[in-house]
Amino acid sequence: MAGDRRVAVTGLGVVAPAGIGAKDFWAGLNGPSARQGQTIVFEDWDPSPYFDSPKQSRRADRVEQFALAAAGQAFDDVGGVDAIGIDASRFGTIFATGVGGLHTLEEQIAIRIAKGERRVSPFLVPMMMSNAPGASISMRYGLRGQSETIVTACAAGSHAINYAARLIKWGILDAAVTGGSEAAGTPTGIAGFANMTALSTAGISRPFDADRDGFVMGEGSAVFILEEWSAAEARGANIIGEILGGASNADAHHITAPAPGGVGAIACIEQALAESGLLPADIKQVNAHGTSTPLNDAAEAAALSHVFGDRGVPVVSTKGITGHALGAAGALEAAAALLSIEHRLIPPTANTVNLDPRMTIDLVHGEGRVWEPGPVLSTNFGFGGHNGAVVIAPA
Repeated sequence: MAGDRRVAVTGLGVVAPAGIGAKDFWAGLNGPSARQGQTIVFEDWDPSPYFDSPKQSRRADRVEQFALAAAGQAFDDVGGVDAIGIDASRFGTIFATGVGGLHTLEEQIAIRIAKGERRVSPFLVPMMMSNAPGASISMRYGLRGQSETIVTACAAGSHAINYAARLIKWGILDAAVTGGSEAAGTPTGIAGFANMTALSTAGISRPFDADRDGFVMGEGSAVFILEEWSAAEARGANIIGEILGGASNADAHHITAPAPGGVGAIACIEQALAESGLLPADIKQVNAHGTSTPLNDAAEAAALSHVFGDRGVPVVSTKGITGHALGAAGALEAAAALLSIEHRLIPPTANTVNLDPRMTIDLVHGEGRVWEPGPVLSTNFGFGGHNGAVVIAPA
């Protein structure tokens, strides 16, 4: 029956300042707290290993470079696209970003002002468009199935993973590349977020802390290879996890503020559990959105306590290490969930010292926590009232 097919995760790639590659990313999540400042970004990013020539890399915005680098790791994980052995027309690319090629756009605006419109690059449009990262992955690997980009602010990564999994469950695709990429830490991007008081004035991301005062901008990409379970099993794939289900809904409340009490988040989480065939007690970890902003963390904590009860499930936010990578956040956090399952450890919520006393969540902070892996709920919420949730289980 359509919708009954299981979805295996067989490949994973990560590019983030916390670490390039799954091994280094995991070490970064469990390492020292991120440096202070308005951004956690690459100081020495080199795209050349992921392109055939310098010209090719120059014609890709940073957000596309990250996506192709992470996708390369994910395909290496499965032994290459040919190892999956399915018709390319049934291999899709469902990708996410919140902003797209902001670096290119900002640079070219400055060139136009300083030098005139004739000096604007003819590659401006293909480099800045939000669908470029996903499109570039489909073209590099010859994937001719559905190729779509989800642009729902900070919920986009979760939405893309869930949508890709549904297309496999429904029998529309047999495999998909999914995940997200973001590189929005430009001077104008930072100024915009700072002036709307979304960024931490202290330059510290401390999710759910009593002294939290905003997020720190991150960047990077995480990419996953999803396959129909029985086909992956038949070819002897190394299955690293399963996408059980997910959900998406809207607050319909405010362009930037979450609905009070997390009512939209509550409904989204409950829908994700229902699609996954789980009860709240079945969830053994929540990788929370946990941006370190006063309103988001309060609404999310209220939602988690409503669904799971007071201190009913271990909760972690990895944004103290990664920063907030906007449309890539859900992808990076799904990667963290899979690695937490693999290593049987919940990483600590970095920088959080004093849990807000108004919150009744079991926040893992100070040090990591050994756990018996089970289903993980990953939640993400975005400007525009977008809510997303994905349930990831051990293989």
